[in-house]
Amino acid sequence: MSEPRTVIPEDQTSGGLTHRQVLIVLSGLMLGMLLAALDQTIVATALPTIVGDLHGLNHLSWVVTAYLLTTTLSTPLYGKISDLHGRKKIFQIAIVIFLIGSALSGLSRNMDELIAFRALQGLGGGGLMALAMAIVGDIVSPRERGRYQGYFGGVFALASIGGPLAGGFLTDHLTWRWIFYINIPVGILALFITSAVLRLPLPTRKVQSIDYTGAGLIVAAVTPLILVTVWGGRTYPWASPVIIGLVIVSLAMIGAVVWWERRAHEPIFPPRVFANSIVRSGLGMTFFVTATMFAAIIYIPVYLQLVDGMSATRSGVLLLPLMGGMLTTSIISGRLVTHFGRYKVYPVFGTALMTVGMWLFTHLGAHTSLGVASFYMVVFGVGMGMTLQIVVVAVQNAVERRDLGSSTSAVSFFRNIGAACGTALLGTVLVSRLGFWLPRLVPAHSGLSLSQSFTITPDELRALRPAVRSGVVDSFVRSLHVVFMVGIPLAALAFVCALLLKDAPLHGTVAKDRESAEPDLVVPSPRAVVSGR
Repeated sequence: MSEPRTVIPEDQTSGGLTHRQVLIVLSGLMLGMLLAALDQTIVATALPTIVGDLHGLNHLSWVVTAYLLTTTLSTPLYGKISDLHGRKKIFQIAIVIFLIGSALSGLSRNMDELIAFRALQGLGGGGLMALAMAIVGDIVSPRERGRYQGYFGGVFALASIGGPLAGGFLTDHLTWRWIFYINIPVGILALFITSAVLRLPLPTRKVQSIDYTGAGLIVAAVTPLILVTVWGGRTYPWASPVIIGLVIVSLAMIGAVVWWERRAHEPIFPPRVFANSIVRSGLGMTFFVTATMFAAIIYIPVYLQLVDGMSATRSGVLLLPLMGGMLTTSIISGRLVTHFGRYKVYPVFGTALMTVGMWLFTHLGAHTSLGVASFYMVVFGVGMGMTLQIVVVAVQNAVERRDLGSSTSAVSFFRNIGAACGTALLGTVLVSRLGFWLPRLVPAHSGLSLSQSFTITPDELRALRPAVRSGVVDSFVRSLHVVFMVGIPLAALAFVCALLLKDAPLHGTVAKDRESAEPDLVVPSPRAVVSGR
């Protein structure tokens, strides 16, 4: 027998806030999330120009790696600190650090400075995504949270589509430095809104010391893993002593993290959180969904540019079917979660559609029409929209209030690791297959350097002789088929994790600690905001 549905008034959330007040809060939080979500997509477009200006081709990968590394490492620490000291000031500190890093990155005079300042930027970025979602968990009950999922889906869709377009526009019409400067007004607005609307008293429970030993062990475990994903198959062969040594160090440190966190008084990742089957299934699904997602977001534009001959800007626009499907189902599934109070069916159906979508991508060819390719993208995007944000709701619903920050940051942490591992795996597959097909399909004496590091732009491709161009296009088509084939089992593993996800009833109120019934977030009325009280 199904549970009776609890009807929550439209103008009042179970956290005690009106719908209007929640939207005001969300506007500031989403601006913070947008800063973090935009960063990688907007920077990637400008990298060739940056390298040409600062003369540091050998350090190109570190512009991205430095940010990814510090973001991933700082995310769990932000979650734990916010559980102990409150979330508003920690979220605002993260914004300030991110803005300082952005300003300094824009002022960089050489690649070494840019890499260092990108690392600083990442230290702020690590708190933006996780803390924004944790604050939502503070003010809106799991049952009501689905109403707002579409807004967060919109942030990711805007970042994925708008990032490359904005990066290209700013680089072409102003200077690459503006891809960093543009963060400053957005961040200042986020600071203003959160300062005006959010009022966070200090937590009532006694603050414990931070587990710095655990934090150090996490750094020691994750750093070599990230380096493996960046260097493996590119800078060093996968079987090289460097890569094997990094893997061994990472595995040893992961074991040390598990051993220590079970004994620490205030662990960064509380074992009680990972003992929860819902959290474990949710984190596994997050990892595999993110790894699969990058197969589409990165390699569909490669297909559009090099096989269909699209410009970089137009290939970004043509991702709109994927992002539109994601945004639509993110809104619909979120509202259905609020209406019925259940969530499992959506990630199960969503990951199944992602698997089907990845299989459809293996049928993309040199003569596939844009209409058919768009349909494939819609299928994948519809599935993607039912997964990542629903996982956050499920995980936050499964834990106590005192672990809200730690559990939410764990979702972001596994998302970052999934992105890094998925990108590394799929990139290696593409390079390997191109190395196999190019010498076989491109005519001899083509004038091309068919090495492992083969790259070509759409303009360069169009300038080739027809026979050579046909061989290069065919090589990319066959290689991308294998990339998408590897994405199928990744999506299937996400589907298995979704099947294992327990469908627990969603709480109708904001969770409280067992230690305290006092809320740790107070949002003033709009009148108080206007009057400054």
